[in-house]
Amino acid sequence: MSGRGCWGRLWGARAIPLAWLLLTRQPVRLAVALAGISFAGILMFMQLGFRDGLFDASVTIHKEFDADLVLISPRTISSVSMSGFPRRRLVQSLADSEVAGITPVNWNLMIWRNPENRSTRSILAIGFEPNDPLFLDPELKIKAQALTQQGRVLFDEQSREEFGPVGEWFREGRTVETEVDGKRVRVAGLVGLGPSFGADGNLITSRETFLRLRPGTPPGSIEVGLIRVTPGADPVAVQARLQALLPQDVSVLTKSEFEEAEKDYWRSSTAIGFIFTLGAGMGFVVGCVIVYQILYSDVSDHLPEYATLMAMGYPLRSLLGVVAREGLLLAMLGYLPAYGVGQGLYALVRAATKLPVEMNTTRAVVVFSLILVMCMGSATMAMRRLADADPAEIF
Repeated sequence: MSGRGCWGRLWGARAIPLAWLLLTRQPVRLAVALAGISFAGILMFMQLGFRDGLFDASVTIHKEFDADLVLISPRTISSVSMSGFPRRRLVQSLADSEVAGITPVNWNLMIWRNPENRSTRSILAIGFEPNDPLFLDPELKIKAQALTQQGRVLFDEQSREEFGPVGEWFREGRTVETEVDGKRVRVAGLVGLGPSFGADGNLITSRETFLRLRPGTPPGSIEVGLIRVTPGADPVAVQARLQALLPQDVSVLTKSEFEEAEKDYWRSSTAIGFIFTLGAGMGFVVGCVIVYQILYSDVSDHLPEYATLMAMGYPLRSLLGVVAREGLLLAMLGYLPAYGVGQGLYALVRAATKLPVEMNTTRAVVVFSLILVMCMGSATMAMRRLADADPAEIF
């Protein structure tokens, strides 16, 4: 049977829209049902949005790296717990003919002092050689030249406001100086990266300045090694060769694997994924209860009318289709306000937290599917009341 034929059976093309008339006969009950469905949808949108947004935020920096492959230590757990490895391992990767360039990167959390109120807060510091490519942003190459002078840093102006009005002061032409790990630094430029799940702010500096700020770091040690392959080369093939070439004290990842490893840490090694998924599940259950109560009450209230139609010869399957269409209508009508409010709340969260919480097609389809299952499942349970009805007993 064609899809159009199946839809026609469900919707039941007829002159009298019985399902719609039954729903709108009691506007207050309909409004309560739609409010409950919308609330459940909003709850699912927010919980899933927070979960995915936090996972995406955990790789804010990772996505910006100009690299095809990434070297890290096997002991590295996440971006908030990076382990070092010998820089010479990155240099050894140049032995592969399809490796075009490398960038050694130091990565660690340091203590930033707010230049306005002198409060302190952890900030992610990234050190690299200013003449090496680091991020995909072509403007960084120009700004990085200011880092050749020791003690200079580039500050992420999208960092949380607790770090102070650094971006505002710098654009006003003021000299912005502060302390990082107790040592004096000067802001030589601004970048726009945004906070991640592991760090509320970021700064970029040269490896020379990084080692001065964190003198305990061995000069020959790095936390991340960026590798760029020649145009047309297969990064996966280069990855396999390097993994066989290099000792076991480094892991060779593709850029996507590097990002996924970070997400997987927050997804599986913390309670974040479970908590937000549970929240979405609770919204689904609440919606099921509300819709079931509405549809069950509607069937019960109109049981004599249904019985009359059955006595007149209407098949039970046709009447069950009416209940199914009521569930479908509730799903479509309840989803629209949930989607609209979800968009507004996402914008509010982005403005307040600077986390990348935004609507996407996948989440919109997932939430609609959950609402549809919720309404149709509730309609199926409500049908049992109609299926068990006996016209002889009712009259």
